[in-house]
Amino acid sequence: MKTAVIVFPGSNRDHDMFHALELITGSRPQSVWHAESTLPDVDLVVVPGGFSYGDYLRSGAIAARSPILKDLVAKADNGVSVLGVCNGFQILTEAGLLPGALMRNAGLTFVCKEVLMETVNNATRFSSKFTRGQVWRCPVAHHDGNYFADDETLDRIEDNGQVVFRYADGTNPNGSLNDIAGITNEKGNVLGMMPHPENLVEALHGGLDGRLLFESLATQAA
Repeated sequence: MKTAVIVFPGSNRDHDMFHALELITGSRPQSVWHAESTLPDVDLVVVPGGFSYGDYLRSGAIAARSPILKDLVAKADNGVSVLGVCNGFQILTEAGLLPGALMRNAGLTFVCKEVLMETVNNATRFSSKFTRGQVWRCPVAHHDGNYFADDETLDRIEDNGQVVFRYADGTNPNGSLNDIAGITNEKGNVLGMMPHPENLVEALHGGLDGRLLFESLATQAA
């Protein structure tokens, strides 16, 4: 599987993502600077976590206007897999690739902890290695992860099966509606999620739960 990771000023989880992708796919991802205009020919583009542009205006708002986003939107429209994690999720919503918005956490504080995730849809290219209803561990680290959408949008993504992951067993850390932790676009080739699966992919991390997401993608690209 050929992969690329977009790097913005303020990204700080890009190297974590490089490591996870190389560990699971066996090849080093290509690093793409936000000011470039063209993405390489790859199977997966990742928008990593961090604090792009210091989260000024709104988290992800400035990064979503970066030159590389025009080609990312085009690639997504053509069916290329796109994964946005944490700040990456925020950027994808700001760019219009995913519905809804990520607001300030309900508790108005930064949260850095481990949560439980439930896989509610395993019929996607991001979740096929999970079983439906599987509960797994994943770390979070964010200040603006409170997923919100209007009632019509919320009903639509629920009915379409676009909600892939929910916070489980009362571990919702931010107040997200319907305990939503990760959603896809209507085509199912773009996933945004707040938790960091790249930080739970090897024994030194304390567990392997996050590997299944990357293994799902690798299987689809094979």
